[in-house]
Formats: sequence, structure tokens, C-alpha cells
Amino acid sequence: MNLRWTLHDSFIMTRRNMLRYIRLPENLVSITVQPIMFLLLFTYVLGGAIRVTTPDYITYLLPGILVQTVVFGAFATALGLAQDAQTGLFERFRSLPIARSAVITGRLTADVMANIFVATLMIGVGFLIGFRFGGSPLESIASPGIAILFALPVAGLFAAIGLTARSVESVNVIGFVAIFPITFISSAFVPVESMPGWLQPVADANPFTRAVNASRALALGQDTGGDVTATLIWTVVLLAIAIPLGVRAYNRPR
Repeated sequence: MNLRWTLHDSFIMTRRNMLRYIRLPENLVSITVQPIMFLLLFTYVLGGAIRVTTPDYITYLLPGILVQTVVFGAFATALGLAQDAQTGLFERFRSLPIARSAVITGRLTADVMANIFVATLMIGVGFLIGFRFGGSPLESIASPGIAILFALPVAGLFAAIGLTARSVESVNVIGFVAIFPITFISSAFVPVESMPGWLQPVADANPFTRAVNASRALALGQDTGGDVTATLIWTVVLLAIAIPLGVRAYNRPR
């Protein structure tokens, strides 16, 4: 019975967070327009100047933009939780007979569903400008799938930040300072080999690089070279860190 009510409460919280996208359309615009702009600008403005190992730049770029987009979605998790905390909504939730885990679970589930929608949209736009999958149907599904999976623990980490930060503005500062170096010092937009020698080990060690390489290899139907395994390991490790931090941050008195 406890599990049943926990699942029920999580469903209600997921529904609440999904309704926010409908009632506040600017939230939906922010997670769709920005990645499309990145995709088009990098493809048509910078693509001709970047040498890649794939047949064309859009084939190289789309998996990287896809992983970047779903990781940026984790930033929205922190902002949403910070807004709820700042308005005193969590105190209201604590006074209700609901599972405490449902608040965070519902938010993360809603964000995963939003990521699935955004990934589908990005692949559709990619097809319009020349992107094509080179692998089997299963690999084509696994390519965005592993990106969404990798974004889950990142969202958990940002959930802890959103629950701990003193204001929405501080979440904005922390989020951008953390996300931009991680996403750009990687293989998302350019090959790691094109970076300065001192920066290449940093990019290689970046878990974001492993996720991008895994998604790209699956999209092209190539050997992943252990990148899928590395991404799964990073996902488990980050989840092991994110879950305790998130629970502790939520239970912390304000």
C-alpha cells in the first residue's frame, strides 16, 4: 500500500509539473527555441570551418546538441525547485499526507518527459536540414535514449542545487558557470583532437564527452568503443551522489 500511494503521489506531482508547461508557455519555448537556434547557427555559420570525421557537420553536431539540450533541461529542474522553495510551497507539501519523495520524483519524471519531447523535436529539425541515422532502428532509438538517461542524474544534482540555493538568481549563476564549461570543453561541437594539447585530457575525462561520443556512435551505427559503458557507469555514480544530496536538501529545514 505504501508503494502504491508513493507512485500515486509521484504521478500527481508529475502531472502538476507538466501542467506548468501548458499554463506557462514561455517555459516550453525556452527549452525548444534555444536548442534549435544552436543547431541552425552552428550548422550554417560555423559548420563550414570545422573539420570532422563524419560525412557532414550536421551528422557530427546533432548528437552533441541533443546531449547538451537535455543537460540544459537539468538546469530547468533547479530553477523550478528553487521557485517552489522560495514561495514556501515545500512547507505546504510537508504539511500534506503525501510521500516526500514524490516532490522530487515528480519533478524529475516531468523533466524526462519534456526531454523526450525536445529530443524528438530536435531530431525532426535535424532531418529537415540533412541529418540521417546510419545505424539500425534500435541504435537510432538508443542514441537519444542514452542522452536522456545521462541527463537524469545531472537533473538530480541540479535538483539539490535548486533546493539549497537561497534564490532563483543564485541558481542562474551557479547553473551557467557549471554547465557552459562542461558542455563546451567536450566533443559536442568540435573533435577533441582539435583542442590545445593541455586541454585535450580535460575534454577526454569529461563525462559529457563520453555521453556525446556514445550517442554519436549509436546514431552512426559505429562501434561505441566503450563509451556506452562509460556513460552508464557515470550515470550510476552521479545518481549515487545526487539522490542523497537531493533528499538531504529537501528535508533540510528552511
